[in-house]
Amino acid sequence: MKNITDSFVSLGHWSSAGSFGFNTDILATNPINLSVVLGVLIFFGKGVLSDLLDNRKQRILNTIRNSEELREGAIEQLEKARARLRKVEIEADQFRVNGYSEIEREKLNLINSTYKTLEQLENYKNETIHFEQQRAINQVRQRVFQQALQGALGTLNSCLTNELHLRTISANIGMFGAMK
Repeated sequence: MKNITDSFVSLGHWSSAGSFGFNTDILATNPINLSVVLGVLIFFGKGVLSDLLDNRKQRILNTIRNSEELREGAIEQLEKARARLRKVEIEADQFRVNGYSEIEREKLNLINSTYKTLEQLENYKNETIHFEQQRAINQVRQRVFQQALQGALGTLNSCLTNELHLRTISANIGMFGAMK
């Protein structure tokens, strides 16, 4: 490595009269080299850099335009949604009011039907009580009749003699015969 550096240093010591050589003074050559490189970059890179910046500017403008269109569409959809919401809220209020009145109507209908049902049940109860009373009266009548009949039979059997008994049977048979 030292040999390569020495060869550049030795080239730097050549005489500058009419010959081309390397300037090894770093402080003097760097600003010149930088200005040459920058000049070349600006000259050749200006078009490329300008095109890149123009393309970037167009993409940004397109993005902004698209964003504005999307924003306007979103605002329009939001307004439509708000309008639908207001409409639905109005309908919900109407349903609520109608529902309350329908509930009141159903409540009154239920109360009326309950009163009718209670009235019918009261009538059924009264009919059942009357029926049971009639049945009890009939049962008492049957028992009284059976006891009276048994008492009459007992009295007849004890009071009737055979002759009287035969006459009663004959009279009854005569009455049945006359009925036919």
